[in-house]
Amino acid sequence: MSDIIQLLPDSVANQIAAGEVVQRPASAVKELIENSIDAGASTIKLIVKDAGKALLQVIDDGCGMSATDSRMAFERHATSKIRKAEDLFSIRTMGFRGEALASIAAVAQVELKTRRHEDEVGTQLLIEGSEIKLQEACSCSAGTSFSAKNLFFNIPARRNFLKSNPVEMRHIIDEFQRIALANPNVFFSLHHDGQEVFHLPKGTLKQRIVHIFGNSYNERLVPLEEQTDIISIKGFIGKPEYSKKTRGEQFFFVNNRFIKDAYLNHAITTAYEELLPADSFPFYVLFINIDPIHIDINVHPTKTEIKFDNEKVIYAIIRSAVRRSLGQYNISPAIDFDAAPTSTALRDFVPSTAAVRMPTITVNPEFNPFEQQNGRSGGSSFRQPTSQPAINVGNWEQLYKIVREDEDKKDVHTHPLFDLPAPKEESPKFKLNENQSFQIHNRYIISPIKSGFIVIDQQAAHERILYERYLNSLETHKGSSQQSLFPQTLELSPSDFELLKEMMNEVKALGFDIREFGRNSVVVDGVPSDVASGNEARLLENLLESFKQNATILKVDKRDNLARSLARTAAIKSGTALSKEEMSLLIDELFACQMPKVAVSGKPTFITIGLEELVKRFSS
Repeated sequence: MSDIIQLLPDSVANQIAAGEVVQRPASAVKELIENSIDAGASTIKLIVKDAGKALLQVIDDGCGMSATDSRMAFERHATSKIRKAEDLFSIRTMGFRGEALASIAAVAQVELKTRRHEDEVGTQLLIEGSEIKLQEACSCSAGTSFSAKNLFFNIPARRNFLKSNPVEMRHIIDEFQRIALANPNVFFSLHHDGQEVFHLPKGTLKQRIVHIFGNSYNERLVPLEEQTDIISIKGFIGKPEYSKKTRGEQFFFVNNRFIKDAYLNHAITTAYEELLPADSFPFYVLFINIDPIHIDINVHPTKTEIKFDNEKVIYAIIRSAVRRSLGQYNISPAIDFDAAPTSTALRDFVPSTAAVRMPTITVNPEFNPFEQQNGRSGGSSFRQPTSQPAINVGNWEQLYKIVREDEDKKDVHTHPLFDLPAPKEESPKFKLNENQSFQIHNRYIISPIKSGFIVIDQQAAHERILYERYLNSLETHKGSSQQSLFPQTLELSPSDFELLKEMMNEVKALGFDIREFGRNSVVVDGVPSDVASGNEARLLENLLESFKQNATILKVDKRDNLARSLARTAAIKSGTALSKEEMSLLIDELFACQMPKVAVSGKPTFITIGLEELVKRFSS
């Protein structure tokens, strides 16, 4: 029998490696920009066409490469970052595997132009599917220009698995933001289909955060800095009131490398305990500097996972640093009983010692509280005014009579325990009667039925009503809209702006009247007619947050996700007082739904408690 094990050709091996390294255009962006950072570039420009499917180009002013190095860079496991295995535990650069360029060249048409600052001419290299088509000297600027065209052109199956352009562009923006945050001393720009998405000048970390996420973040940031013998931490955390429903704005960097670590994220969440609303996540951009000997970054091809040799200590340091920063900047409540009052408002209530006078008390020795004369006290000092009749037993009976007459006129008497209106004696036997419905704790609606009564969760019920209504609007494209008296402008992050553009048709079908207004901004002229107007921009922002949250947790289609998100955003919340008419309308619309029993979250909208169950509870 002949031998069956063979060595794969380099082109096939590179395509296999590309499956791990280059999963989508954003993966290639990450590898190329990190190479520019390692080359010492101070200016990096990213050009994207067709969400990276047609073109990905990174231009930098780094050190450049010689003719020999530019050719060797596309060989597998060729790198300038390490020389021996021990170097893996002292890595300070972004890349070190030597697989990225070879993987990209295996699945794209690559053009490289590079020149060192000391050279007069540069090198041009054309590679297609791992095959070198051209290598020659050329005239170019100092640094490197790397272009990857027609990604996955030779693997149609992989190209078909790519998502829509807005989705792929959001992934590119995410990778771009992470690298830009880690390097505020480097100028970055991003152009997509001829439009500039980002223009990030050099500056401080706070300036970089504001340039990326918007001017509104200037007032949301709380600085954090901690220095220990093990690690040093610096960066910014967000104020609790600006927390969001998604984790998209949480960034951990270890030695300037972005990582994902649920354990360390839990340390920050614990530090915010009792400060955040339910199911909300704080904003943070934190940089951890640690000796590379204490970490292992050679865990995953994307290098976003890191192992620490002592995670528990780092967990405790991070949690303590966040709590101290929140307390230092008066974010978390604290009481200092030893501190002197400093605010002017408090000083107004604390008189100075010079102004304090002892009160004087005058006593009438002739006053006798038990001596009554015609319903008046005997002491002249406490004599009743003649214009006000004295209250005696007879007057009390008269007052009680008046109260009873008023109650009879209202035809209702107050329950002695719960202060709830009791039903009339002549009321009919149990049946669904909205006039008998009432609200408890501004959260639940109680309505009698023939067999007992039902308890309706008003928020869950309204979510179900709106969900089915919005689904119908998306199917018929006939969502009604109410125009705003004063249109509101909303500035979005680039990723959220791309998300909104992706589902703009569906959002307008729901009843929103939206138009683009400059870069990453929209103007909201109207909202769905069944949504309370007044804060249209905040409504749209919450809709996007809820949409992203559902996309992470629930695997549903875009229309269903959008209907769920808007229903949960626009529904009346627990704690809202409702009138009799509003409760009646809510009950009617709930039982007119196709699935009235189940809320959008999958929980019941109401529960039924029968008379037999009540009898059992009282007899047990």
